[in-house]
This record gives sequence, C-alpha cells and structure tokens, in this order.
Amino acid sequence: MGLLSGAASVTRFNLPTRPQEIDFEPAAFRGIAPGSEVRESVGIVPFEPEEDYQVGAGRWAFRVRIDTLKPDPTMVKERVKQLVASEQEATGAPFVGPKKRRHLKNLAEEELIVQTAPRSKIIECAIDGDICYAATTAKGRLGHVITQLRKVGVTAEPKAPWVDRQDPDPESDLVEMREPGESVLGCRFLNALVGDRLLAYEPADGRVVLQTSQARVSLAGEVMPDLLRYVERGAEVLTAKLTTGEVVFRLDGPSWRVSSLRVETDKHEHWTSLLDERLEKIAAVYELLDSKYADLDPARRPAPVVKEVASGGGGGRVVPIRG
Repeated sequence: MGLLSGAASVTRFNLPTRPQEIDFEPAAFRGIAPGSEVRESVGIVPFEPEEDYQVGAGRWAFRVRIDTLKPDPTMVKERVKQLVASEQEATGAPFVGPKKRRHLKNLAEEELIVQTAPRSKIIECAIDGDICYAATTAKGRLGHVITQLRKVGVTAEPKAPWVDRQDPDPESDLVEMREPGESVLGCRFLNALVGDRLLAYEPADGRVVLQTSQARVSLAGEVMPDLLRYVERGAEVLTAKLTTGEVVFRLDGPSWRVSSLRVETDKHEHWTSLLDERLEKIAAVYELLDSKYADLDPARRPAPVVKEVASGGGGGRVVPIRG
C-alpha cells in the first residue's frame, strides 16, 4: 500500500543533490498513444489530481506512474493455438517447430496489443528535506523512482545506518549482497536484536527468514525457540517481523526496508495533513531502528560462527526455502 493509506511498505533514499525548488515537468508522465510501438511509459504525476507538488517547506509529494502495454497471456495462448492449427492445416505438417511457434506467438501478441489497454502501477513518494520516502520495496520499481528523480535534478542514493556512518562492509559466507547499499550488517543487527525488549521479535505471530549454511529457512508462529537455536549456530537473519508493543512491521535487514507497517492516524480534512502525520510516524519507526542500530553497533561485533543445525524441534513452523 501507499504513503497515504493502508499498511506502509517504505524505502528511504538519501538525496545528496537536490535543487532548492524542484521542477517536476521534465519527468511528467506521458501516456502511451494508441497504435504506438511503445510498450512502457514511466513518469511523475501529482500526488492528487491538479494539486501542487510542493506541500510544505522543503517537502514535495508526487507519484511515479508506470503504464505497461501487454496483452492478456490467456488470450495470447488461445490465439497461438488458432494460428498453430491454421499453420498445420495449410502445410499439412503434423507439428509446428519451436522457431515457428515463437513467430506465431509474436504475431498473436502484435494482433492483440491493439485491443489492450495499458495497465498502470503507482508508487507514492515524498521528499522531506534531504530524504525521499518511496512507498514500495520492489527493487524494479525503486529503479524507476531513482531514474525519474534524476530527470528533475535530484540524486537518490541508498539510505541505511551503515551508509550514513560509513561503517566498513564485512563479507559473509552465507549471504550475498546484490543491490547497492545492501549490507550483511543489517542481518547482524537482526541477530543482535534477539532478546531485546524495546524492539522485539513478534512472539506469537512471528515471521522470520534466515540463511544457514545449508538452506534458507522460514519460521512462522512462535518463532523464538527455533530462532535462538539457529542464531546460536551462526545463521544470519534476513527478514523479521518486529514489534514495539504499539506498532508491528517487517524489516528486511540487508536493504533496511520497512514493510507491512500499520499506521494509526486521526481523521483529517485534507490529504496533506494526513500525509504529514503518516510520514511523521513512518519516520519515527526508522529513527527508532537507526538509534537501535547505533546502540547495538553490529559493525563492531564479531561475525557469527557457523555450525551445523537440524531443522524442527521448536515452537514455530520451519519451512526450507529454495534459493
């Protein structure tokens, strides 16, 4: 869901380069014209129709819109069957080879694309000072946000406590970092958080994903008995459902992205007031995480010693995950 309603899934960016006044027109969204060969259009639109982008001193609200033109896969399959049957009837061949079938599939997609309306995806975003909040944790969509910001003179970079503190990035034998800004320090933070009272693992309806030397493992339900056992044997915690007693959310350790955060707010007459309150509470969760990271200081903790561990035997459900 977005910044304005529902459970929030949010990624933060540092903005080392930002104009005093941002002109969003260079990145304005342009729809896909009928008959065009363009299959995707990405651009920025106002947060609400006809509203200003600037919603306060040093604060802007906008949405990144992604329109994709793609025919319905079921209709493509049905059309391919028809084309294959016609090809067999015309040639008398008992079957159609893979090269010809790919050609017929492309032909079917081209036929159906003219009857297809674009599908839209919206990413709600807000710039508050030198930080940008994007209401998504999907890596592909975050790339669109960064690209559109670049068009309006704003440079966006990953934001995480180890980035801000310039902590050295340790290597891990278990976890491979694949995206800019990701670090195993986020996993070490979640490991060190086990047993914390201020920011705790959800005890009854927990969700945890760990990486062991043998497999990726998911824990659900009453996770603490199994979680303790895995962490003691050197597993790295990748994601966890956390609670302060007042709010519950999930944290992806390597990327420092918050998801499934339920934000309780008062009623507001105008959407900007609602956005202000929700952003304040989202920022408070991140501030708590950053502060707790500084207290635990995972960059100075020794790497876990990996030992063999068998699955099962605890209070939660243990599910191996491929990959």
